[in-house]
Amino acid sequence: MPMVDAVGRSLYAEAFGSPADSALLLISGHTSQLTSWPVAFCEAFVDRGFFVIRFDNRDAGLSTFFHDGPSYSLSDMADDCIEVLHFYDVSSAHVLGISMGGMIAQTLAIDHPEVVLSLTSYASGTGNVAFGAPNKEIIDSYTSEEPTTRQEAEEAGVRGKELWGTKGTWSPEEWAKFCGDNFDRSPPRGGGDRQLHAMLASGDREDALARLTTPTLVIHGSADPLITVDGGRRTAEVIPGATYLEIDDLAHDLPITEWPQIVSAVTAHVVQSVQI
Repeated sequence: MPMVDAVGRSLYAEAFGSPADSALLLISGHTSQLTSWPVAFCEAFVDRGFFVIRFDNRDAGLSTFFHDGPSYSLSDMADDCIEVLHFYDVSSAHVLGISMGGMIAQTLAIDHPEVVLSLTSYASGTGNVAFGAPNKEIIDSYTSEEPTTRQEAEEAGVRGKELWGTKGTWSPEEWAKFCGDNFDRSPPRGGGDRQLHAMLASGDREDALARLTTPTLVIHGSADPLITVDGGRRTAEVIPGATYLEIDDLAHDLPITEWPQIVSAVTAHVVQSVQI
């Protein structure tokens, strides 16, 4: 298995395409495993000339779970990204992060600007609690008890998707199977709470984001109920020169119906960033 061994943790990673091509690092969201970036989505970027890397964040998937270990921050999770890139002998990369992954990607660009050739922040925010706050029903769904069986994972997954998924773009049966398969791959072990603590403890990034010189694309759905659309708009407002793409009716997920637009937008952003 492609395990990235680092001090105090191991990170499971996978890559697609040729290492000779420009690297694109994909960073998953809260509690999500690398499977949240479907293989076909990764291959769509390979077809555009990218060497695509996806990995399990700490406290998710096949990477290290911290259990009763020390708390950590988004900067620590950004350091995990550096370890993954070094594993593949990549010194710099284009970075795409979704939700919490967008927060990690922003932090990576802040802490390690020499590594991030371009930044795409998808369905994310700046850490300023005045923007992008979800409603109580969404919050309650994220603070419910973890599933302990495959069936519970399937049922909880469908309930969550009904709240934050893009309407008319997903099948309850297929999503239940996806959630069940993820449970079989790696059942939750308290990692969600620790990742949430990392987000909250890292606070507001706006001052640091306002000093970024990294070419940035912000993508957000107009119907996102988890990190509402003002979170994306605020991100694009704060980061100097950021390009903003708002997708009508998109919620807080990555529906296949939007892949062509997303892949094209990220590719165009990368091409433009290289020309800057």
